Amino acid sequence: MDKLIIRGGIKLRGTVKISGAKNAALPLLAATLLTDEKCVIKNVPTLTDVDTMIKILIELGKRVAKSGDVVTVESGDDRKCRAPYELISTMRGSICVLGPLAAKRKKAEVSFPGGCVIGPRPIDLHLKGLQDIGVDIKIKSGYIIAGGKKIKGSRVYLGGHFGSSVLATANVLMAATLAKGKTAIENAACEPEIVDLAVFLKKMGAKIRGEASHRIEVSGVRRLHGCTHRLIPDRIEAGTYMLAAAITKGDVFLRNAACDSLLALIDKLKESGLSVERQRNGIRVKYTKPLKPLDVTTLPYPGFPTDLQAQMMALMTVTKGISVITEKIYPERFIHASELGRMGASIVLERPSAIIKGIKKLSSAPVMASDLRASTALVLAGLAAKGTTEISRIYHLDRGYENLEAKLRALGADIKRVK
Repeated sequence: MDKLIIRGGIKLRGTVKISGAKNAALPLLAATLLTDEKCVIKNVPTLTDVDTMIKILIELGKRVAKSGDVVTVESGDDRKCRAPYELISTMRGSICVLGPLAAKRKKAEVSFPGGCVIGPRPIDLHLKGLQDIGVDIKIKSGYIIAGGKKIKGSRVYLGGHFGSSVLATANVLMAATLAKGKTAIENAACEPEIVDLAVFLKKMGAKIRGEASHRIEVSGVRRLHGCTHRLIPDRIEAGTYMLAAAITKGDVFLRNAACDSLLALIDKLKESGLSVERQRNGIRVKYTKPLKPLDVTTLPYPGFPTDLQAQMMALMTVTKGISVITEKIYPERFIHASELGRMGASIVLERPSAIIKGIKKLSSAPVMASDLRASTALVLAGLAAKGTTEISRIYHLDRGYENLEAKLRALGADIKRVK
């Protein structure tokens, strides 16, 4: 199993290119199941999660080719409807094939999903939403058996304990495109990734309105056709590099970063005292003075992203004063706090909040990654720490960050991967 070795204390400087959004790529790839025609998706990042989704599509009879950042999906054997445990269990995003399979092939057998260990992440809203539009759902031997012969438009409410569900919205939205009649999705997620999915579906011939709001209206059509689409930039990757620049007291330009999708993070970083400037084709982040502590609460979009909570915590560990981070999406998502503590961080957990007392400098230590975003928090901590930090179980990073070590090295970081 690979490790990352990081010698900290180096200010990051230069330009980093932001890749296509992982959280947009997965549902868009799943959406190709809605048509028998060729779909071409550009700006697709090279990630293990993307590779897994491609394997799932192939398992479901699609012919898929990836060349650089372009993925081409064509029709194959449309009789295949079983998405196996061996693939689905490795990532949560794979549940997105359920809606398209039920709507297009009228049958789906999809294993319950897996992914990061960040607390309970039930799929009850997926099942409820699909049942509301007529999908017959049964659970058998760890598989969701879905029948789609009676799909018809309806009013669907997707409110959960912690707000809107992005993946449930994606599943119902995709299935509704081929439903008979009109569907209204209430309390829908309005994340940029959902908007990108809607744009892709509309290019395929779907009739959708309101995708940037909490009410999405879909008028079903008989069939969808192929199309070509370019993925939006990854706002979580962009936010991670912004925080990396801040924690190393650096000066970094993020090429292709979309400022409008990062307003909650930018607002907090400016409040802390970091220079954040929107420029042509990207964002420049520059450390100019000591930062101030923050009070941050994660919320559904357009609130502060839960996927940047761990990275923000890493920054706050070396920010003088008392910071508070409250997790409203996944209250158990604080596994990284104990590993940051091994590096000298002063963090007290009073769930759903973490109270962080900033220290002058983190110290190097061997640490272990627990999930995708926690892995990145440890990388950021290692970049700022005194000495050499070893991070184990870094396979999580390959699920969500394209060429992380190479991009950081290009900014001046002393980082390498070893067996």
